[in-house]
Amino acid sequence: MLMHVVLVEPEIPGNTGNISRLCAATGCELHLVRPLGFSTDDRYLKRAGLDYWHLVKIHYYDDFSAVEKALTGREFYFNTTKADKFYSAVAYDPQSVLVFGKETAGLPDRLLAKNKERCVRIPMQDEARSLNLSNAVAIVVYEALRQQSYNGLC
Repeated sequence: MLMHVVLVEPEIPGNTGNISRLCAATGCELHLVRPLGFSTDDRYLKRAGLDYWHLVKIHYYDDFSAVEKALTGREFYFNTTKADKFYSAVAYDPQSVLVFGKETAGLPDRLLAKNKERCVRIPMQDEARSLNLSNAVAIVVYEALRQQSYNGLC
């Protein structure tokens, strides 16, 4: 199984470090779309990822269209608070691409409008703007893995 997690313009090194650790533990590949809000040499990024960096495969892109080209033929799911469909209502494929936006603004509106039928959200109270990015990624990744019976994980 090879699921893919895409972070579009992540801003907080600790979140990206936590997500890279999650990818290392689950076998997901991590795709980062520039600009990044931090240096990949950032100590907070490295600390959050601990000693798992050798277990995660990371790809870097200058724009989202490069991600689409690299992962052609796979099902993309765009995580946003603006979606109608819950993330748990989707039947994930073992090679699904889970796309998340930056912490302060989420995914660009143009990307959401272009992919409206593939937008999903995590349910929460109306008063809450959003969840922490690394928490949101973990929730969705583990639902997708649960649907695959945690294939390849012990």
